[in-house]
Amino acid sequence: QVQLVESGGGLVQAGGSLRLSCAASGRTFIGYAMGWFRQAPGKEREFVAAIRGPGGPTYITDSVKGRFTISRDIAKNTLYLQMNSLKPEDTAVYYCAARNSIAAITSTDYNYWGQGTQVTVSS
Repeated sequence: QVQLVESGGGLVQAGGSLRLSCAASGRTFIGYAMGWFRQAPGKEREFVAAIRGPGGPTYITDSVKGRFTISRDIAKNTLYLQMNSLKPEDTAVYYCAARNSIAAITSTDYNYWGQGTQVTVSS
């Protein structure tokens, strides 16, 4: 059974940092694209970042470019999202997702999802 489990969320002050992790199990995700999405209360789920191979091209949404970095460790079957210079508008539930294809920015393109981890940034 495929599972994606996020961790690393929490409460942080504006300007602070967090690193989210997404541990994948149940199969190998070599060749899969993996991404991060987020959903704030009352808003649609939005794309944050995506990557296919480690060291390969990454895709970052404009609102977090220069502050967030996506990476993955194939050996550990783990995806990361390093978030620096956090802002109150980054507050959301962050979800990890995977798809057996190239990276995509649309949530409906992803087949596997984690349960989400809450990130709250106080001003």
